[in-house]
Amino acid sequence: MEFVHRVRDHYNDHPDCSGGYRFEPSGAEKILEGMLSEHAGKITVLRDRQLSGVTKSGNRVTSVIVNDGETFTGRVFIDATYEGDLAAMAGAAFTTRREAKAEQNEPLAGKVYKAWGSAPHEIGDGSTGAGDDTIQAFNYRLCLTDVPGNRVAIPCPPGYRAEYASLVDDIRLNRVAGKYTREQEFDGIGRLVNIVRLPNGKTDSNNQHLAFLSTDLPEENYPWPTADWAWRDAFAARLRDYICGLLWFAQNDPALPAEFRAKCSRWGLAKDEYTDNANLPRQVYVREGRRIVGEYLFTAHDALPVTPGGRPPIHRDSITASHYALDSHAHHEREPGKVHLDGFISHPTAPYTVPFGVMVPKGLDNLLTPVPVSGTHIGFSTLRMEPCWMALGHAAGIAAAMAVRSGQPMRATNIAELQNALLDQGAVLIYYRDIAPGDPRFRDVQPRGLRGELPGWEVNSR
Repeated sequence: MEFVHRVRDHYNDHPDCSGGYRFEPSGAEKILEGMLSEHAGKITVLRDRQLSGVTKSGNRVTSVIVNDGETFTGRVFIDATYEGDLAAMAGAAFTTRREAKAEQNEPLAGKVYKAWGSAPHEIGDGSTGAGDDTIQAFNYRLCLTDVPGNRVAIPCPPGYRAEYASLVDDIRLNRVAGKYTREQEFDGIGRLVNIVRLPNGKTDSNNQHLAFLSTDLPEENYPWPTADWAWRDAFAARLRDYICGLLWFAQNDPALPAEFRAKCSRWGLAKDEYTDNANLPRQVYVREGRRIVGEYLFTAHDALPVTPGGRPPIHRDSITASHYALDSHAHHEREPGKVHLDGFISHPTAPYTVPFGVMVPKGLDNLLTPVPVSGTHIGFSTLRMEPCWMALGHAAGIAAAMAVRSGQPMRATNIAELQNALLDQGAVLIYYRDIAPGDPRFRDVQPRGLRGELPGWEVNSR
């Protein structure tokens, strides 16, 4: 929330910043750099390094080695990478597979085809619920603009590929992968990217959920979680070329309607974003890498109400409250006759609690994994949102400091002490509709809620 409030203030609460939840990439970077600068001398940030190895003593990591041979020793380590590379090198067990429906009886688990926007129970032909060794698709979240003075043309990649031909009939026949109501944003380039408006005439342009062909590139990313950086860098280049090729095709290919091409051509990359990287994001949007086997396995059922209208299970060792749909992108490329791409799903949840054990790897004593957390594919699909990761990172920082002082293994963390420190710093451990940090009762209500004494959604209903 500190970050959100700073975003809001940075943009003078302009409507396009949505109260602090939407921001230009450069704006977010400036704010985060400012937060770090306020702790000069206490936090050291080292850039342009990639992990190459670890050393251990028993169940404890003793040092990490980066690509130029530098070695960093420590008493506690936090692996906040998408991929879980440090944890894996340290010997932590992990999974990358998509579980079958039969394993945990999670909604929409395994192989499933679902039209976007359809009812939670509606699934399409070909859905088997079978598990497999696949990973959901990655893309780049582009910062586009239609402001002429700040617009850079989409580059046509070398060796331009004719892999976008299906788009022609999709546009001609108005063929989509679900139901849509926001026609204004689902027009022109909005048929290819999901447009979220940002300040200063820019957009956060993610994959278009209603499109059979968008900026996601399914299947080709399967090796990513366990690959080396040479492979990952090659895939990142391929992904950039694929996305630029798709947008260039939409703007220029004569087989597409002239009106559609003209609408798409209004858009380009924002000239003042990612100026050191040809105006394209530096980071692949890695939606899911390794999922570390932790002291607690988070499944879809941890985010679903136990009774209609009620709460999901309450974890007494909660380190944050969170809320997002069960949400996965495609696992396979487009297949003829299917209502959508396999694995592209969304299913409603209710605000839930996240237990400390999801970021404590089994078998290791001094490592936390607040990003590659322990969960099934479907369970991870709701935890994988940046607000949740930031809250888990907050808890990991406090727990790490506690472990440095105590010398105890992470699984022996004093949860009450950790929760008290989080509450002192304004964290939310269980959600209530009518009470938030700053309320004089908030500090007392949170532990009572985790003990089950206030099971409803409102404190004042008691």
